[in-house]
Amino acid sequence: MKILCLPLLFGWGGGISIFVLLAMAMAMAATSLLMLLCILLPLASSIPPRTPLSHSPHSPYTQDYLNLFLQETRLYNDLVLHPFLPAHFRSCLPHTLQTWLRNYIAGITLYFVSGGLWCWYIYWIKRHVYFPKGGIPAKEPVAMQIWVSMQAMPLYVALPTLSEFMVEKGWTRCYARVGDMGWMNYVGLTAAYFVLVEFGIYWMHKGLHDIKPLYKMLHATHHIYNKQNTLSPFAGLAFHPLDGILQAAPHVVALFIVPTHFFTHELLFFAEAVWTTNIHDCIHGKVWPIMGAGYHTIHHTTYRHNYGHYTIWMDWMLGTLHHPIEYGKSA
Repeated sequence: MKILCLPLLFGWGGGISIFVLLAMAMAMAATSLLMLLCILLPLASSIPPRTPLSHSPHSPYTQDYLNLFLQETRLYNDLVLHPFLPAHFRSCLPHTLQTWLRNYIAGITLYFVSGGLWCWYIYWIKRHVYFPKGGIPAKEPVAMQIWVSMQAMPLYVALPTLSEFMVEKGWTRCYARVGDMGWMNYVGLTAAYFVLVEFGIYWMHKGLHDIKPLYKMLHATHHIYNKQNTLSPFAGLAFHPLDGILQAAPHVVALFIVPTHFFTHELLFFAEAVWTTNIHDCIHGKVWPIMGAGYHTIHHTTYRHNYGHYTIWMDWMLGTLHHPIEYGKSA
């Protein structure tokens, strides 16, 4: 019953509005996926069977070790695509195309599940706690956020597809098993990966603001949502496709610098969809040193502060940090 009442939490008048909106978005995604399959399957059926993964002479990995990555990505493909495509149907598709389809389905699912559940929690269950004076997003900006995200999703998921392809080819410094490095090294290397990603996203994000043509052509699409009543969890992926890819690119670049556990990389990559949901809900979590929604809401209003992603460290070191408490006093 509460789920059916979810539309009312936005104050949108019609009790069916958000339900219809989400259903239409999901139907649009499913229709585009079906159309793509109808186009590609006849072409795929004419492609010869897959040959074993070729080994690059410049790769430090053996063929057997590279096949561990290939087996892992095939397992992920089977787990996600099995409910949608029979095995004999999938076998007609090249492995990389299967990977893209899997990432597309996973991306859409994460977007709607994380965004929908979080909206239900903060706008319905805890509405009296987080929005006692109103300020819940209106229907129009949320609808636009979902529309922009769905348009960009096919290109967003091309980046993790590319990273998996490069890992399978042995072009990165990924390793397949934690035991290959040991737990102590795993923890240290994962921390180094995390630091590189944080460093890269900060400068990429700041560059998208400071380089005016890039801001105008790319990042401005995201910053039309610049008030509390226009920001929502669904704004987390509402970017120009190239903007979203550029800001996620440090996850891939880091693979060439730091030895990274492959599954951990995959997990952190797709955790981005959940994290960006969280930092656009306008609720200050007050968990130091996390760059939560309180900090990110300031970024959407001043455009000059809080470029960091997970933590406040980069902004603190480079003088672009603005605390929510200070901002509240100045406002």
